[in-house]
Amino acid sequence: MTAATGKRQELFVFKYALSAAAACVAETVTYPLDLTKTRLQIQGEKDHTHYHAQRAATAHRGMLATAAGIVREEGLKKLWQGVTPALYRHVVYSGCRMSFYEILRDSVFKKNPDGSFPVWKASVSGLLAGAMGQFVASPTDLVKVQMQMEGRRRLEGKPPRVKTTGHAFRKILAEAGVRGLWSGWIPNVQRAALVNLGDLATYDTTKHFILRNTSLKDNYVTHTLSSVCSGLVAALMGTPSDVIKTRIMNQPTKDGKGLLYRGSVDCLVKTVKQEGFLALYKGLLPIWTRMAPWSLVFWLSYEEIRKLTGTSSF
Repeated sequence: MTAATGKRQELFVFKYALSAAAACVAETVTYPLDLTKTRLQIQGEKDHTHYHAQRAATAHRGMLATAAGIVREEGLKKLWQGVTPALYRHVVYSGCRMSFYEILRDSVFKKNPDGSFPVWKASVSGLLAGAMGQFVASPTDLVKVQMQMEGRRRLEGKPPRVKTTGHAFRKILAEAGVRGLWSGWIPNVQRAALVNLGDLATYDTTKHFILRNTSLKDNYVTHTLSSVCSGLVAALMGTPSDVIKTRIMNQPTKDGKGLLYRGSVDCLVKTVKQEGFLALYKGLLPIWTRMAPWSLVFWLSYEEIRKLTGTSSF
């Protein structure tokens, strides 16, 4: 390896591209679970329009029934409705969060002399990297959530809000301006911070713990074990804020203001009051079911891509 090649492999842009590529692979493979999770989280939500009778038939579906219902009522391809902005989001979000985390780990907090990285440093780095990455990517997440709900709106006899990704962006800009693209960014960023505390910090800590304390090598076995742990912790940390985020971003708006919730705290209070505390964990099973394979596919792809390009292991 030449000095120029080694320098290129440590560049922010280079690692950003590797992260985005791995994330797009994982997102495409597991996207139907994300769509199912979003539909589940909206169940039971009160609205200001009159279609409660229509919703009653679908208000208590489970994960498998929801997925089967989408295929039966809307078609198999609808399981990937909204995948385009989801991929846009991960090009921005995962590229940023992964790159930011490595910068924080290697240049800001720095590893110990023995190469270890304390859990508290990993946790803070994960929180900050997730929050910063999600803030930048929040507009694409807003569009993704709105497009995911279009199939259900048609079944309820409602007119479609958006037709394509470009149309969704233009509609938001026309109705609420640039600030409207960051609607729901606070719960969005809160969720991402918690999820990345669980994902990045757990993966990094677990992987290096295994390498230091077992005979396992830095290969797919270690990567698989670490990703399983990170997916579970990320799901437990992020589900409540994910429910709040989804409801705020999906609510109808007028003059750029939500008609159902004033903010994340208002949504939290109303959700618990109307549906109980466990409503905050609606979609936990599909979130974990999705995070587990997403985490597995992402980390295996990411580590392998880094290896193939001659970049050091994460």
